[in-house]
Amino acid sequence: MNFFRGVMGGQAAGPQPSGAETIQKLCDRVASSTLLEDRRDAVRALKSLSKKYRMEVGTQAMDHLINILQTDRSDSEILGYALDTLYNIICNDEEEEQDESEDAVTPLPVSGKHKNVSVPDENAQKQADDLGTQFTEKFIQDPEHVTLLLTLLEEFDFHVRWPGVKLLTALLKNQGAQVQGIVLVSPMGVSRLMDLLADSREVIRNDGLLLLQQLTKGNAAIQKIVAFENAFERLLDIITEEGSSDGGIVVEDCLLLLLNLLKNNSSNQNFFKEGSFIQRMKPWFEVGDDNSGWSAQKVTNLHLMLQLVRVMVSPVNSPGATASCQKSMYQCGLLQQLCTILMATGVPADILTETINTVSEVIRGSQVNQDYFASVNAPSNPPRPAIVVLLMSMVNERQPFVLRCAVLYCFQCFLYKNQKGQGEIVATLLPSTIDANSISAGQLLCGGLFSADSLSNWCAAVALAHALQDNLTQKEQLLRVQLATSLGKPPVSLLQQCTNILSQGSKVQTRVGLLMLLCTWISNCPIAVTHFLHNQENVPFLTAQISENLGEDERLVQGLCALLLGICIYYNDNSLENYTKEKLKQLIEKRIGKENFVEKLGFITKHELYSRAAQKPQPVFPSPEQMLFDHEFTKLVKELEGVITKAVHKSSEEEKKEEEVKKTLEQHDNIVTQYKELIREQDAQIQELKEQVASMSSQNEQTQATITQQLAQIQQHKDQYNILKLKLGKENQSQSNSQGDGSQVNGLQTEELTQLKEEMEELRKQHTLLQTLLGDKDALINTLRSEVAQTAGSSAGGSENAELLKELEALRSQVQSQSAEINQLKTERQELLRSSETGSSDVASTTDSSLDTAKMAELESRLTALTAETERLKGETKSLSESRADLEQQLASATSTAAILQTEKAKLQTEVQESKKEQDDLLMLLADQDQKIHSLKQRLKDLGETVEDEDDLDARDQTDDDDEEEEDEDED
Repeated sequence: MNFFRGVMGGQAAGPQPSGAETIQKLCDRVASSTLLEDRRDAVRALKSLSKKYRMEVGTQAMDHLINILQTDRSDSEILGYALDTLYNIICNDEEEEQDESEDAVTPLPVSGKHKNVSVPDENAQKQADDLGTQFTEKFIQDPEHVTLLLTLLEEFDFHVRWPGVKLLTALLKNQGAQVQGIVLVSPMGVSRLMDLLADSREVIRNDGLLLLQQLTKGNAAIQKIVAFENAFERLLDIITEEGSSDGGIVVEDCLLLLLNLLKNNSSNQNFFKEGSFIQRMKPWFEVGDDNSGWSAQKVTNLHLMLQLVRVMVSPVNSPGATASCQKSMYQCGLLQQLCTILMATGVPADILTETINTVSEVIRGSQVNQDYFASVNAPSNPPRPAIVVLLMSMVNERQPFVLRCAVLYCFQCFLYKNQKGQGEIVATLLPSTIDANSISAGQLLCGGLFSADSLSNWCAAVALAHALQDNLTQKEQLLRVQLATSLGKPPVSLLQQCTNILSQGSKVQTRVGLLMLLCTWISNCPIAVTHFLHNQENVPFLTAQISENLGEDERLVQGLCALLLGICIYYNDNSLENYTKEKLKQLIEKRIGKENFVEKLGFITKHELYSRAAQKPQPVFPSPEQMLFDHEFTKLVKELEGVITKAVHKSSEEEKKEEEVKKTLEQHDNIVTQYKELIREQDAQIQELKEQVASMSSQNEQTQATITQQLAQIQQHKDQYNILKLKLGKENQSQSNSQGDGSQVNGLQTEELTQLKEEMEELRKQHTLLQTLLGDKDALINTLRSEVAQTAGSSAGGSENAELLKELEALRSQVQSQSAEINQLKTERQELLRSSETGSSDVASTTDSSLDTAKMAELESRLTALTAETERLKGETKSLSESRADLEQQLASATSTAAILQTEKAKLQTEVQESKKEQDDLLMLLADQDQKIHSLKQRLKDLGETVEDEDDLDARDQTDDDDEEEEDEDED
């Protein structure tokens, strides 16, 4: 113990050992001591020396410290000392380096040499970073060391868990990718780290947040695992517990971790949306009326919260995912809350700027959100639309540059794929809608377009160009706008005023903005091209600008002038005789030169700011002077540069051939359209037939249900008849055995006759019901006959006719079964008649009553009538059978006719497809042949051969024919 006292505190007699010697002795004691207390004291001593002698402790003691972690798991105190020592030699934090820099002038003996570490702060920090990286690489050479550290994090003891968290965080900072790979393959590695968020000790929980931040940087696989470990729920709960935007640094750490998990990770974004976590973001943005005195931490928190919203609706995400998030944000009221912040007073400038950018991306491309934003009014008197208030800030040169850029981005996002909004903006410029008592968006844009501030000119020009983007109607409407220049002078059009300012030689930024507006305006709009060329000064100005040799600053203007002139050629409808396509190309060839023109056109894409603007839609510029290109305009340049180059180099003959090809293609399109209409008509007919079959099927089902019900009734009557028959047999037997009792027999026969009368009435009702049923069948057969006739007249429906035939066969079998049942009933009726006659003779022999004789006569007459009616029904059944046979024959002929028509239709369709394919092949062959002939002619011309064109050959053939005719006339 005296040795440790010498190291840790008291002075000892004799020469003091050097730091390296002391560390070596401590390492030997750690390795060789058998008592736990001795090893613990040695490790504690190493911890106290690890900051001052970082190099020596790291090189000599690291292996011993790792061995302590593996062997002394039962003692939490020695584990804590070992983890703290490893953290001190690996960590590169500034606060740790400050402690080390205090002793920077102390000479450290290393291998017998004195090394003075008194160096400038930057070099010392760099050396410290390199040292931490080297020790980290040494520690993770064996992945089991990281796995061991993850296992130690399961210890609940504060003195083990906290330094373990700090050590793993330091390892991730120094060698993030390698440590991430080890944690990823470690069983339950990420799950163990997620448990840190549930620790009741805030120090461990907060450092666990920092650890997860480092762990999730740039690793999508770990980000997904962390997200599915319920990270979103836990982090949002922590943010709520800490006070949301009013919380401290812990809220900031949670938001940074959320950004790591969601940024550029579509899977996590979808999980966040599907988990209804977007709705939990709304309370973050609830601000009061008094917004003065925001703390710096609140500004930071709110800034990160806005960035989190933007991550979910970023333009770089997939369109479907962005649209879904935008819809959720509108439905839960998050967009409305952001607009409230936008119109609130006292909000810090940077928060207001970020809120404008956030609202921009929430409404970008979403019609519902754009319509809502158009309806938002600022709390002013009188109320003004939020768009107007924002545009007032954009064209005000006293506003901060970043705020003006944000407003421009918001206006662009409002008009993105929003033709309704574009029309509303352009309408505020038209003469019929201008209100002199209020300021409109169009008036603000015109004011900014012609103000003295070049940045206002550029922003207004780009904003107006977005109102015309991909909208031919608004391009034509904007041609109607007239501007009053001064008293006593006639008004000029907006197009003419833009060219006038352009020709006056203003600042480069102003001219670039106006040229971008003009290019967007007249592209794909032949009417606007005609208006532009109608001014006789425009084309000479453009050619003069392009042909001059100007400095570097003017090259971009020259390129844009070349683009504008190229658009005038490509979208020219040749309505102006002096400025047709051919004459403009001749003018370029004479005044500028085709190669020079193409070179000047290429100045646009070669500009250093072009590629920066093409990367993302948001206008982000370091300074106002570099604000030259718009993102949507770069798309237009990319689209038009190639076609304009081809259009300038094309000859008139090539253009004629192209026009002919276009006409041929239009003809083919017309043919295809006709066939499409024919197919639509046939589809409609097939649909009608399907509906008819469906209705007939439903009728068939109803008929089958009725037949089933009738069969049940017939079976019931059969059962009743059999019971009566048995009763009659028993009564006849009793009559033969007891003929002596005349009065009793007479009474029984009277009762039997009454029952027979009731049975006869029931049979009559059954015959009436069967007759009604046969009438219904006859009506159904007539209906089927008419439908079969309609089906036979159509061009399709063979399968439906087959189904009808099957249904008719089923009906026929049902009618036959009912006829058999009727015959059976007739037979049974005859038997009943015979039994009744026998009964009547017995009655006549046993009684002399005239009343019974009269009743029997009446019964016989009724039986005769029923017999006649049965015969009549039999005749009707026979006639129905004959008509059914005729109907079957007609149905068979209709079915064959429909099948023939269907076959002919299929053949015609096949022939149409084949002819269309042959036409396409012929066109391709003709195009290839013309190209080959043209190339061969060109080669012959290059070789010096004289090649005559087809027009010359035709003229020669015509001349030869005329000469032959004259010779024939002379001979005659």
